[in-house]
This record gives sequence, structure tokens and C-alpha cells, in this order.
Amino acid sequence: MTGTTDDRPGHHHDHTGHGDAHSGHGDAHHGPHLGHDDDFDWAAMADLLELEGEVHAPYVQQAFEQLSHLTPRRILDIGSGPGVAACRLAALFPQAEVVAVDGTPELLARAEQRAARLGVPLRTRQAEFPAGLAGLGTADLVWSGQVVHHVGDQQAALNAMAGLLAPGGVLAIVEGGLPPRWLPRDLGFGRPGLQERLDVAMADRFRRMRDELPGSVRAVEDWPGMLRTAGLTGARSRTFLVEHPAPLSDATRQFVRASVQRCRSVLAELLDAEDLSALDRLLDPSDPAGVDRRPDLFLLTAKTVHYGTAPAAAQP
Repeated sequence: MTGTTDDRPGHHHDHTGHGDAHSGHGDAHHGPHLGHDDDFDWAAMADLLELEGEVHAPYVQQAFEQLSHLTPRRILDIGSGPGVAACRLAALFPQAEVVAVDGTPELLARAEQRAARLGVPLRTRQAEFPAGLAGLGTADLVWSGQVVHHVGDQQAALNAMAGLLAPGGVLAIVEGGLPPRWLPRDLGFGRPGLQERLDVAMADRFRRMRDELPGSVRAVEDWPGMLRTAGLTGARSRTFLVEHPAPLSDATRQFVRASVQRCRSVLAELLDAEDLSALDRLLDPSDPAGVDRRPDLFLLTAKTVHYGTAPAAAQP
């Protein structure tokens, strides 16, 4: 339910803790981890998803600051993946029961291990998205990172999540933002503007993914408007920056390498030979101009979070 690397229809795997590289939204995992793919190496993916959650921590922290005035008793992280965001929620709201919800047992086990390591209380619940939402019970806060866009009917998914809220409860979803930047416009080889062309290719791939989803419904992706349609009030959006300037830490450099590798893997049919050659050079560990060694590598992106509040209970 977080986001994963598999964007094939019916394989809803994206988070953050959340985070999504498939969708053109700049994530490495991309897609809700709500389905289960027996051919997928979830142990390896859990490492990358956890790394992504840590690299994207600046935006998650800022997004949670918008919620710090709340006193929730129960919190659901829908599409939790390996539990990076869920553990942060458990630390921020120690009085609350925090439940990490995902469709993949391996990732929930990773969330439990992370919570034990950090010393925060966390419950886990396996559930498919959105079919399994009805059995989750109510919550005062529902957080979901980059999950909704992997469902054919996005409005119906928002309606279902809004239906989980107790009176006065808050739904916060991560959707949109800005594509990532890792490299100068001119790399010193190939045609300048490689990342802009990757953006175009990713956007085309994302469009096709959406079109092929079962029950795909086109909608104006006015997320605050969609939250209002779901019956929520005070709908608003905030965008938060993730900035890791050069020189990068080893962990962030590893994440950027994984992101570039993903672009090379999933966009091979959409890029020309010159751009594919440039990506191959970037991924060559022996090349001083590659992502493993170049000193000017950075990570800059932005994530947009949309908030809405359930109406308060009517006074008797």
C-alpha cells in the first residue's frame, strides 16, 4: 500500500512511509502495497522502501507538523509498507493506537521489526486496498501516502477512506508534488535535459498505467475538491520540500542510484538510444561521471499532502 516498483494493473504496490518512481511522481517504490505478487522479491524491496522513507523523512516530518494539534486515539496508516511513517506517527502520538495497514505480510513484518527497534508501539493489519477498508474500524486520523492513484476509481477510494473517520477526524493523503531532480541539466555527456525527458516518459507511462487499471475512471485530480466530494470539510493542500544537497550521504546516493536504475528499467521502450546510453553511463560504477562517484549528485523533490476533516458529531 505504500508505493512499489510494480505498476502493472492489479498489482498495487507504491509510500512512504511512502513514498512512488513509477508514477512520474518521483518515488522509488511506487504504488500501494495492498496487493501481493508472489514473483516479487519483497525482502529486497523492503530495504529500498525503508530507505526511501528515510530519505523522504523531511517532507513527512513537515506534513505531520500540520497534524500536531490533534489528540487522536486511533490512527491508520493505509499503505504503510515497511512502517517508516507509521513509526513516526507512533512517536508523535504516543497516546494513540497506531495501526500499519498493508496487503503484504513481508512488509508488515518489517514494520513490526522497525517499531521494536525504535521502541514505539505499533499494531499491524493485513488488508487489501480498497476492498479491505471496511473491516478496519474507525480512526481519528487516517494517513495514506501515494496509494490512491493506483486504484481505478480514485473518488470511490477517497470516499471509503473518509468513511473510516470518526466525527472530527482527519484524512491526509499524499498525491502529486514535483518530479525529483538528481543531476545538472548538462551532465557533461549526452544531450542536456535528460531529466526533463525522463519526466515526459514517466508521465506517459503513468497515463497508460491509469488507463489500464480495472474500473479506471477519469477524474479531475483536484484533490481538495475530491475530499469535499467525499464529505470532508476544510480541505486544503500543502507542498513540502525534500532537499539533500551535494555531496550526498551514502544512503541517499544509494537511493538515487536505485531511482536511476528504475528509470533505465521501466522506460527502455520510451527513450531513444542516446538517452539510454547516458543512463547506462550514469549507472556504471567504474565511471567517474556515474551516480556512484560524481560529486555533484543531489536530491531535490517536493510532495503534496491533502488534508480534509470529517464533520463533527451533531449536538443532541
